Amino acid sequence: MSEPGTHEFSVVSSKDVHIGRVVGLRVDEVVMPDGSTARREVVEHLGAVAVCAVDGDGQVTLIHQYRHPLRDRLWELPAGLLDLEGEDPVDTAARELVEEAGLAAARWDTLVDVAASPGFTDEVVRVYLARELTEVAREMHGEEEADLVIRKVPLAEAVRMVLAGDIVNGATVSGVLAASVVLAGESARPAHTPWRDRPTTFAARVR
Repeated sequence: MSEPGTHEFSVVSSKDVHIGRVVGLRVDEVVMPDGSTARREVVEHLGAVAVCAVDGDGQVTLIHQYRHPLRDRLWELPAGLLDLEGEDPVDTAARELVEEAGLAAARWDTLVDVAASPGFTDEVVRVYLARELTEVAREMHGEEEADLVIRKVPLAEAVRMVLAGDIVNGATVSGVLAASVVLAGESARPAHTPWRDRPTTFAARVR
């Protein structure tokens, strides 16, 4: 038995169960500290970005979007998958901000990186803070974006929505709270800060 915190959880075998358009599912056989092995189901994901866009009046842009797994519409930050090969995540975020909210930003910072549910998926979302905003024409793609409701609310109200349970999307919860802290005086990371935990496995399969 190795000392706690020193064991290498090596993978002795791996089996693909499903490879889809957005996610893949595999089952890994992993060596445990006592020498036994255990199965771990892993959902592979492309990764995503989200944008906390705050204007000069301190208002944040939220979208109300249908999410089929929950069979409900959720208040969220504009967001999107890292689904274009070679596109910088900041550029993905800027593209999604135009498509979903009709906004362009001149100032970008990294707020937080959010591991969605690391017990079973490698999905990580990077949330950016976008400022110095200008309105631009939306470039909608697909039926879901045509159904979006866009709303600007004071950042303090968005924080209250988080605490009241009216905002439950993980990246949005984290982004709103982090933006509140940064705009109160804490430093944010630069927009192009290296992204250590960015998912890459599924992207390598489908590209």
